[in-house]
Amino acid sequence: MNLQNTMDWLAHRAAVSPEATALIEAEDGEKWTYADLDSAVEETAGRLAGLGLRAGDHLGVLMETRMASVRLVHAAMRLGCVLVPLNVRLAKPELRRQASHTDLSALVCEAETESMAREIPGDVPVASVDPSPKTTLIECERVEFVPKQWSHDDPQVMLFTSGTTGNPKAVVLTMGNLFASATASAFRLGVLPGDRWHLCLSTYHMGGLAPLLRSALYGAAVVVQTGTGFDPEETLENVRKHDATGISLVPTMLRRMFDSEAPEHSAGSSRLDTLRFVLLGGAPARDELIRECEARNVPVCPTYGMTETASQIATARPAEAFAHLGTVGRPLMFAEITVLDENGAPVSRGTAGELVVSGPTVMAGYYGNPDATKEAFGEHGLHTGDVGYRDEGGRIWVLNRRSDRIVTGGENVHPGEVVAVLRDHPAVREVAVVGVEDAEWGERVGALVVPVGGETVSFESVREFCDGRLAGYKHPKLLETTDELPRTASGTIDRDAVRKRLR
Repeated sequence: MNLQNTMDWLAHRAAVSPEATALIEAEDGEKWTYADLDSAVEETAGRLAGLGLRAGDHLGVLMETRMASVRLVHAAMRLGCVLVPLNVRLAKPELRRQASHTDLSALVCEAETESMAREIPGDVPVASVDPSPKTTLIECERVEFVPKQWSHDDPQVMLFTSGTTGNPKAVVLTMGNLFASATASAFRLGVLPGDRWHLCLSTYHMGGLAPLLRSALYGAAVVVQTGTGFDPEETLENVRKHDATGISLVPTMLRRMFDSEAPEHSAGSSRLDTLRFVLLGGAPARDELIRECEARNVPVCPTYGMTETASQIATARPAEAFAHLGTVGRPLMFAEITVLDENGAPVSRGTAGELVVSGPTVMAGYYGNPDATKEAFGEHGLHTGDVGYRDEGGRIWVLNRRSDRIVTGGENVHPGEVVAVLRDHPAVREVAVVGVEDAEWGERVGALVVPVGGETVSFESVREFCDGRLAGYKHPKLLETTDELPRTASGTIDRDAVRKRLR
C-alpha cells in the first residue's frame, strides 16, 4: 500500500510498528500484531468492495463488539466508507427508520442479528460475517480497490443520538473530529508504550468505538471482550488477566464491578489495580461512587461528553475528581466551553447557564437534517442543552441533564419516544414518562398512566405492548395509574410531581 496516498491510521501504524500488539482477544488471550490486523483488514475491505461498496458509500453494521466488528471499523476507513454502527438493542421499527434515514449502501450483520438485518433495509444488500444460507461476507469476491485519500473534512462515522426532540438524529463526525478527539484525550489521560485499553462497551456507542480508532494512532493495544451483555465478574477477571491499563465505563458498570468484588477488596484495593485510568462517562457519577474509587485506589476520571463532540469535552484526572466531588474537570485541549444565560449572553464564573461548546471535535452536523443542525449551533458554538457552570479554577460542573432526557445504564431515552408508543396502547388515555433516580442504573424509565374509562392498565400489559416497538432499555420499569396527570399553571406536565408519584 502506498502510504503517501492515504491517511488510513491503521496502515500507518502497521508500517511504523508492525510487530507491536494491536489486539488481544480477552477470552483466549490470542494476540494480533499490527501487521496481522492490517492484513486482515485489507482482506475485509476487499470483500466489502466485492459487495459493491465504494469510497463515500454508507456502510451499516449491526453487530455487538467482536473481532469481526473491529475489522469492519478499520476496513470502512481503508475503503473510504462512512461507517454507520446501528444499536442491536433497538426494535425493528427503530432500526428501519435509522437505516432509511442514513441511506445505507450495504448492511453487515452477525448470526444473532441476521433475521432483523434482512428485514430492515429494503433493497440494500445484506451480508453476514457468520455462516448463513444467504449472503456471507467471506463468500463475496475479493475485489481490488484504491485506498481512500482522506482529508480532515471528510465524513467518517455517523452515530445516532436521541436529541432533545426524541427523534433520532444521525451525527456526522469527520475524520478531523475523530483525530482531534483522540489527540485531546491523549493530552489529558496520557499515552504510554505498554498501554492496553480494555474494550467492553459496544462499538455502536462512541465510548466503544473511540478506543479502536485512538489505539491505532497511539500504537497501543486493545483487549477485546466479546459478548451481548455486560458481565462485571468477567470484566474484572479480564482486566487483571491481560494487564489492562485503561477502560471506558458508564457508572452503572463500575458500580456492578465493585459490588461483585470480594469483601477483602472493599477498602484500599481492587482487582482494577493494573489500570492507569477509568474513563467514566455516559451518565452522571454519584459522589458516593467517586468516594469509593478513592477508597479502593481506583484512578477514576469522570468525563463529560456528547456524541456530537466525538466523546470527551471535559475530563477530570483522579486527584481533581477526589478533591472536587462532582466536577467533570476542565475542558480538553482546544475545546472551548461558554456558559450562557437565558438571553444567550455569557455569564461570569460560578454562575449557572447553558453549556455551549466549540472546537475541532464538534460535529459537522446532523445528516439529512439541516434544520436541526442550524438550531443546534449559535454564535458561541454547539448548544448542548445542559445546564452547568465553570468555577474559579476553570472546572466544569454539570447540574442538569439535557432537557428531560433519561439516562439509564448509560443509554439515552427520550420520554417522547416512550409516550408515542404507550399512547397507542388500547387501554391508555394519557401518559407521562420521566426518569426516576435509581442507585444502580442512574435512572429508571417511569410512566404515569391515565387509563381509558373502565380499563385496567397493568405493568405486564405495558411491557408486553412495548416488546417489538421499543428497545428493552426504553421500556417502563415503574408504572402507576392516576385519574389525571399533574400539570403546571401553564398546562404542561408537572414532571417533578410525576416523579414524586412514581417514587
